[in-house]
Amino acid sequence: MNTDLIKDLREKTGAGIMACKSALESTNGDIEQAMKILQEQGIASARKKIGRNAQEGIISSYIHANNKIGVLLELNCETDFVANTDDFKNLAHNITMQIAAMNPIYIDMDSNPKKIDDENPNKDNSLLSQPFIKDNEKSIKDLIEETSGKLGEKIEVKRFQRFSI
Repeated sequence: MNTDLIKDLREKTGAGIMACKSALESTNGDIEQAMKILQEQGIASARKKIGRNAQEGIISSYIHANNKIGVLLELNCETDFVANTDDFKNLAHNITMQIAAMNPIYIDMDSNPKKIDDENPNKDNSLLSQPFIKDNEKSIKDLIEETSGKLGEKIEVKRFQRFSI
């Protein structure tokens, strides 16, 4: 297997060298198919972590350029080490921008604390159900699962608050 191809796939996905090599071997060197395999493995890996306890993390903030919208987000993971990685901090930043742009009301459909629109629940009000503003092909939940698979820990949005004038 071509080491440059493995290196390229590793840089694009953040997956381990052996996982990249295996994915490329199973796709006969097709990097796009290998990326799909690694993404599916990462999502499956993230789903296995659901029962774990995520008590570490960061508080992330975002203030829009016009200074009229601001967001505070608590994003949790399992260890302080992961909380300090660039991937985790980038995920937090992307989620705060999502909240600023899309104004979700609650984290997910199950955590609707105020039972807003009880008769007509709207997934647009749920942060995790919203399409990601930078890639409409994935939801915020998908984005979190991808990062969780890449970092090897459970990641969850604990709470957020959006402020606007």
